[in-house]
Amino acid sequence: MTTLDKYTSLRVGGPAKSIINVSTEAEIVAAIEAAGDSPVLIIGGGSNVLIADSGFEGTVIHIANNQAESEVDACSGATLTIGAGENWDDFVAATISRGFAGLETLSGIPGTVGAAPIQNIGAYGHEVSEFITRVRTYDREAKAIKTFTNSECEFEYRNSIFKRTPGRYIVLSVQFQIRRGEISTAITYAELAKKLGIEVGEKAPVIDTRKAVMELRAAKGMLLNPNDKDSWSAGSFFTNPIISSEIAAALPTEAPKWPMTDGRVKTSAAWLIEHSGIDKGHTHGGARISTKHVLALTNSGSATAEELVELAREVRASVQKKFAITLEAEVNLVGITL
Repeated sequence: MTTLDKYTSLRVGGPAKSIINVSTEAEIVAAIEAAGDSPVLIIGGGSNVLIADSGFEGTVIHIANNQAESEVDACSGATLTIGAGENWDDFVAATISRGFAGLETLSGIPGTVGAAPIQNIGAYGHEVSEFITRVRTYDREAKAIKTFTNSECEFEYRNSIFKRTPGRYIVLSVQFQIRRGEISTAITYAELAKKLGIEVGEKAPVIDTRKAVMELRAAKGMLLNPNDKDSWSAGSFFTNPIISSEIAAALPTEAPKWPMTDGRVKTSAAWLIEHSGIDKGHTHGGARISTKHVLALTNSGSATAEELVELAREVRASVQKKFAITLEAEVNLVGITL
């Protein structure tokens, strides 16, 4: 029986009852329909999932479809429709090599194109929802194809209608609208601006921006590397909390605080973890806080899923005790809870 550790970047996960590899939209739909009403787990790159040691009692569908269609306008840019199984960073790199701009700050994020809208992935001041025009899915409840416009996706910070209704909509392909250009939009993220040697609000060449983002991610252990166990992670384990203005006011003055349009405030999960007493390199069994970034929980080589989730509970409890803020998992937990 195949174990799911082979399919995840954390390299943990128990046996699967059934694993089906699919490479076309027709094969995806056929596999889902064949599963009937039994549980289905969709895996692309396996970079944002923590699967229990007991495995998954249902059908695992491993998606590898990477078909691509494009409509390019010499002036306005391109409309690109990309299969859900395409590697995200390969897609970003391809857009830049073809002379398009927009996705450069999202470079290096592990995973597939199909996972991008579910999580509304983002980094360095931008989210993928800014560039998505349509998401084509299979609706397991209606047993039919359903296409969502951008507004129908109900995008929020690290959230969407797909994440809020887990298991119902299976992403088949994603349509993007991106512009032609060699210069980025204004760089709003201070860390990236500093790396590029510019002021916040200034622009930079797209190629330089991608290079800077990749270097920043590598320094934090956020680029998957089979030879670096500090990168055997699922990326950021927790989302940045969005809290009330009253709770934000009670935080130390040096805590990062980014006002939201609805009056709430976003703060940094990494800052909260570090200042709650959790150190880089802290271990629990084979699970370890990355030595490069406290927001990444890593597999030091022998971790179990239970050890990883116990470490996550310890981190969350530490932040709760110190700041009265409950961290929420960004990672998709399968058969296991915090």
